[in-house]
Amino acid sequence: MYKVLVIAYYFPPMGLSGVQRTLKFVKYMKNYNWEPTVLTAANTGYYAHDNFLLNEVKEAKINIVRVGGSDINSILAKKGTVKMPPEFIRKILSRISYTLFVPDNKIGWAKKAIKVARKILNEEKFNLIFVSAPPFSVINIAAKLKKEFNIPLVVDYRDLWYGNQFAFYPTPLHKYLNKRMEYKALKSTDLVIATNRKMKEKLLNHFKFLTFEDVYIIPHGYDPADFNNLTIEKKTNDKMRLTYSGMFYEFITPKYFLNAFKQLSIERPDVTANIELHFIGHFRNENKKLIKKLKLQEFVWEYGYLNHKDALSKVMTSDVLWMMVGYARNVDTHSSGKLYEYFGTRKPILVSVPEGALKTSATEYKASFITKPDDINEIKETILKIYQLYIKGALPVPDEEFVEKHRRDFLSELLTKQFQFLVKDEIV
Repeated sequence: MYKVLVIAYYFPPMGLSGVQRTLKFVKYMKNYNWEPTVLTAANTGYYAHDNFLLNEVKEAKINIVRVGGSDINSILAKKGTVKMPPEFIRKILSRISYTLFVPDNKIGWAKKAIKVARKILNEEKFNLIFVSAPPFSVINIAAKLKKEFNIPLVVDYRDLWYGNQFAFYPTPLHKYLNKRMEYKALKSTDLVIATNRKMKEKLLNHFKFLTFEDVYIIPHGYDPADFNNLTIEKKTNDKMRLTYSGMFYEFITPKYFLNAFKQLSIERPDVTANIELHFIGHFRNENKKLIKKLKLQEFVWEYGYLNHKDALSKVMTSDVLWMMVGYARNVDTHSSGKLYEYFGTRKPILVSVPEGALKTSATEYKASFITKPDDINEIKETILKIYQLYIKGALPVPDEEFVEKHRRDFLSELLTKQFQFLVKDEIV
């Protein structure tokens, strides 16, 4: 087996979408002759923890090395799962963090992680280092390790670093420091993995020294194994169940959808009386207040955060799935892992997104109804159209070839093939 040191701050038992990509990569690497050792965070205070995903790690017999740090999540470790604050407070805290820390508030963890990584690399021979970002602090330490140990380095971008859709630069200096830091790190990188073509284009535009071959695209995906042995309850009525699974934050909001549904309930109460709206995941009080203000309580089922298996079970009982991403800087590069897991369900999807990578993928799926994210009338008319097809039994089916291309095992094979191009012939 070849050996790869994987550095990823976000990893089970932490939950939410940020852990899925790395988890699934390392789960399937052994199938392709690569043995991963994952260097990740120790106990953390975090918005969600998922023992189902942690059990998946244990079943895959992945070697895990956990490091505690001085970052905010490590400091809050004793609190375990912490409550997500109201969105306006979360935004303020985020802005403060971007102001005080460059590139992010995981610097404290990264400083401790590099010491442990050096020990691991001195004690064992590894063929390659693979790092998943954000946080972007981990790219910096990986670049240092690459130089010290002369090992190929592969960086996986789940989001852009410089100028990403969530970034906040309080001064021109912050902007400059982030770009310069990324420039230096990428100079030491052998291969960059991007989740979509738009992201690749931005990277090539930002850093002219990168060639077309230096950036390889591997999209998000779904794991067919996740859909095995799910408990799928039978519906007790013929109402159309429309489900959202995930969080709302920043420019991802239910307000346009809920206002569209409210408008439809006024114009066509006969239709909305036969639709249920289901929400899986953290659902803040401000969203609950909006539902109450719009008087939509009778239509809404809200489950809160569920572990990955239970969330998928709820999704599979649904007739139609919904997702949205609003307008933001560089949002065209954004790839939501949720959408790709939706693809694995093979269910029709209402996709409210701007132009960009998400809209392109949803179009290729073939079973998508696509609207602008903030066009209330368009969303309303699209819900009506979906319902009319539902009662006729005529909802669209996806392109099976497109769905199969996004299997996690297949995507892991693509990744390890790229690893193979970078290493010498000898196996550790």
